[in-house]
Amino acid sequence: MKLLMISTDRKIFEDGSAVRTRQIEYARNWDEVHIIVFTNKTMNFSESGLSSNCFVYPTNSSVKIKYPFDAIHLGQFIIEKRGITNITCQDPFLTAVAGVSLKKNNDVKLEIQLHTDIGSSNYAKSIGNRIRKALALSYLPKADSVRVVSNRIKDYLIGTLNIEQSKITMRPVTVDIECIRNAPIIETADLHKKYPQFNKIILMASRLEKEKNIDFAIRAFAKVIKKMPKTGLVIVGDGSETSKILSTVSKLGIETSVIVEPWANKETLVSYYKTANVFLNTSFFEGYGMALVEAKAAGCKIISTDVGVAKEVGAVIVGYNDTEVADAIIRNI
Repeated sequence: MKLLMISTDRKIFEDGSAVRTRQIEYARNWDEVHIIVFTNKTMNFSESGLSSNCFVYPTNSSVKIKYPFDAIHLGQFIIEKRGITNITCQDPFLTAVAGVSLKKNNDVKLEIQLHTDIGSSNYAKSIGNRIRKALALSYLPKADSVRVVSNRIKDYLIGTLNIEQSKITMRPVTVDIECIRNAPIIETADLHKKYPQFNKIILMASRLEKEKNIDFAIRAFAKVIKKMPKTGLVIVGDGSETSKILSTVSKLGIETSVIVEPWANKETLVSYYKTANVFLNTSFFEGYGMALVEAKAAGCKIISTDVGVAKEVGAVIVGYNDTEVADAIIRNI
């Protein structure tokens, strides 16, 4: 059995990256794995062998719009030369454009992966996501199988696209729950020792992107400290919204109560989960929500909007009302 994977994750080209390690491990389930990654030619990535049976190829496209078409050309060559039996696409968007085309022209089985909740009412609010959803709704029914990361997504596919349950495989994001449970608290990563000015600490950890709705969480937190002034909010992450988040904190005049830290390694983050009083998530949508699972494994109380696996991990569910969120924090902290 030989697999062709079409991906957007360029971290696979980085020596020692978690993505690279994971793909090498995954390739052990196959005779060969060939991975095409969408890349721009200015990135200077080159074809390489990750292991004896796992190989990666950049598209080296001149512009983004050519990603799927360059992947089709390269994929057809690999299929013919290596006798590919199966194709998997990392998402139902542009990688699926290539995958569906290659399936149509070759006798191969196609799997499409879906890691985000396209069924959320909040997902298609941007033009980009409306286009992505349209692509997904078009391409997912053409796959021989669909891999999802949560029951929420599976139920949407069955109920909306009438995809047979037998064609859907649920494979949650891997979280080493026992490792988190048994991990010691690092003294330098004990939030109460690190920030002794706070009696209670709320933790958020995520990519700092628009869909994570961090601005909303900060506005809710501003109401918390009116009643509990020695409460702190620690936000861990990086992303395009960082400047906006810092600006919101400044405008609200709560700079001394909000700490924004860059992304931390796993050991540090686990200690943060274990020493925070509450983990807060206010995302507009999540396909899974790995941080929710990690916080649960660490024994941290969770307050979250109804996204991903929030209900499954026993989170206190809140809506998109800052007063409601503030009240939930005050009751549970």
